[in-house]
Amino acid sequence: MIIPSAPALLAWYDRHRRTLPWRAQAGQVADPYHVWLSEIMLQQTTVKAVIPYYQAFLERFPTIEALAQAERDSVLAAWAGLGYYSRARNLHACAQAVAERGGFPQDVAGLKTLPGIGAYTAAAVAAIAFGVPVVPVDGNVERITARLSNTHEPLPAARPLLSRLAAELNTQPQAQARPSDFAQALFDLGASLCSPRTPACGLCPWQESCAAHAAGTAAELPRKAPKAVRPTRHGVHFLAMDSAGQVLLRRRPDTGLLAAMTELPGTDWRPTPWAEAEALAHAPAPAAWRVAGPVRHVFTHFTLELVVYAGQVPQFSNQQVAEGFLLPPAQARKAALPSVMLKCLATGLKALA
Repeated sequence: MIIPSAPALLAWYDRHRRTLPWRAQAGQVADPYHVWLSEIMLQQTTVKAVIPYYQAFLERFPTIEALAQAERDSVLAAWAGLGYYSRARNLHACAQAVAERGGFPQDVAGLKTLPGIGAYTAAAVAAIAFGVPVVPVDGNVERITARLSNTHEPLPAARPLLSRLAAELNTQPQAQARPSDFAQALFDLGASLCSPRTPACGLCPWQESCAAHAAGTAAELPRKAPKAVRPTRHGVHFLAMDSAGQVLLRRRPDTGLLAAMTELPGTDWRPTPWAEAEALAHAPAPAAWRVAGPVRHVFTHFTLELVVYAGQVPQFSNQQVAEGFLLPPAQARKAALPSVMLKCLATGLKALA
């Protein structure tokens, strides 16, 4: 692979850099809390989706100390809707670790010791916030590197090779002198010109060094191995409302998928559908249950098909409340409900309206 011109990329970045709420202005020092928070939120999530969550999160937790001191349920509630909820739990644990030690470590190795920070996030925070001359390798950088080198081996098998090649991109003095800008320039190049489906090679500052452009294969790269068929799981959840208009909710276990999040009571999620009589055995209280409707939600590794039942309960027993908690619908929507449970809540409430 020909090492492309760092000055050309940085000159392009100086003209076309994106304005993002977590990004420091030219000549200013980045806030490590802002950089870290944005990088965690951006995992598996688009910039467009993250921006309003990021802004609302900072209003609620303006400093890492405020985040560290917050109750975990408050953090989960602020995160609700972003998905991949282990990120929120690790975010809270990491904030507590950073607050305890008095600040973030300023090197890759130290950052990797913190909860929820892997190789990519450690490199991104080190480069952007602390000026460490390292290349963070995300999907954008993988795509750029695969095209520069015209690598046809499919992902994920090609990742070790692409990481080694990407590490060479910042070896020129100009890149070493501006590690924060160089890392962000790579992200912006991949997010704009070197896009997945229709790369704008004619505008790219690295066109002359790109082996895939020369070979006419840029739009085909990086190649990806065929995806495995996503399995389907099935479950049933119950929207139970008492005469005071309160909804019965419960907390999921502290481990596993959607750990510690809030949900409507229901069955396990399994490979086969639930017969009605079998499902109603899991109802949280006696009621004239009726089918409110289906809910479909796609997770990374499986598709979830749910049936929501709705029913009115005159009054919940002390035991039923002890196993969960009651909230009016307006407050329930603001609790730590993941997206799938917000769908279930809306479906059940519509049936009871």
